[in-house]
Amino acid sequence: MSGAEQTGRSTGSKIIRFAIVGLANTAIDLAGFFLLLKLHVPPLPANIVSWSIAVIFSFMANGFWSFERNHAIRLRDAFLRFVSLGALISLGVSSLSIALFAGPAGVWPAKVGGVIVAAVLNFLAARWSIEGKVLK
Repeated sequence: MSGAEQTGRSTGSKIIRFAIVGLANTAIDLAGFFLLLKLHVPPLPANIVSWSIAVIFSFMANGFWSFERNHAIRLRDAFLRFVSLGALISLGVSSLSIALFAGPAGVWPAKVGGVIVAAVLNFLAARWSIEGKVLK
């Protein structure tokens, strides 16, 4: 059976698994961000570095546990899709949130707000990059 024909896990199961990975991923991102801020790295570069570490974990966990990888999509291509979409969505949204709202709201509320906004978009992007589909 090809990856495109896999139907083992329900969408509900994938959402729950994605949420669990997302919580761990968010903890990694926030911990890295906190550590880098404590090391006096400016917020935007700290955000990029902490996101980069978290996205590698997220791809591995989602690719091997949350979703059913479509083996017709080469692992390298799936990773490039995942990172590209993740950069556009999660890194873009969280960086934009920090740039726009860190002054009036504070760095942490801006960072957490960006993470929340990106979560649903990331589910769809991750599913497409790993399974090759968005809906169904």
